[in-house]
Order: sequence, then structure tokens, then C-alpha cells
Amino acid sequence: MATVDRFRRPAQHEELLNDLQGKNGPFRTLVEALMFAAALGQRKNRREPFNKPGEAIRLALMDGRQYGDVLIDMLAAVEIQDDPKILADDRLDERVRIFEEYANGGLNYIRGELNTAPTRDLDLLVGNLVMEALTSAPAEADEVAEIMSSADLDW
Repeated sequence: MATVDRFRRPAQHEELLNDLQGKNGPFRTLVEALMFAAALGQRKNRREPFNKPGEAIRLALMDGRQYGDVLIDMLAAVEIQDDPKILADDRLDERVRIFEEYANGGLNYIRGELNTAPTRDLDLLVGNLVMEALTSAPAEADEVAEIMSSADLDW
């Protein structure tokens, strides 16, 4: 069974993604912006499907980013906790879809914050979101930390 070699980005957020990455954005690359959006989407419990994709991105670019492929796997493991086979090679398509939908949810969240903020400063907004994540526990138990601690790993 052939698996995906690309992941989609939501067409409705092309302008926001362009603002988030590049010379004036808080992220150097589009992949980094999408990784942040996916992590934010999971943290805010916003997994949102989309129908109209923009230009696809090679999945290999995730492997070139520190923790890129791990992020895709961890999002799927947290989302589908009762099925460890979600991490099987033949289920990559499903893991990528989960990543895409969390990224869309994160981008929708960022768009909402920008629409209600007195300023459209993306650097400030991203910085505030990172500080919020670092200084406060999520409303629900941190499932990733729970999984990691239950593994009893000796780092």
C-alpha cells in the first residue's frame, strides 16, 4: 500500500502562513510555522478538517526538522491512545491527516487571536502563545507528559 509523501496545508490560511514564515515572520520556514500551528491546535484541542488544500509540501521536509517526524507520531499517539498500531508504517496517511487537521485548528486559533487583538504583531502573538504554554498547565492533564512518565525512561 502506497503512503503519502506529502502533506497538505489549508488554502484558506495561505496569507497567514506567508506572514508567519520568511523574512518578517516569526518562523524561518513554512514547515516550522505548520509544526507550531499543529502543536498549538493540539494544545487548544482544535482538530479541524479542511477540504480545500493549498500546495502540498514534501513530507521529507519534516524529517529534516528537529522533532518533525516525532511531532506527527506524538500527535497521532495522543489522539488515538487506544490503538498503538497508529504508529505502524502503513498508517502514515492517517497520522499525516491528524497533523494537517491540528495545524488547521492552530491556524484558525491564530487567525481568531489576530482578529481580536489590538495589534497584528505576529512575533508578539507567537511569543505570548509560547510563554502561555511554558508557564501554565493545560486545562486537562498533559497527556504527552503522562505517557512519557509512565514509560519510566531513564534519560
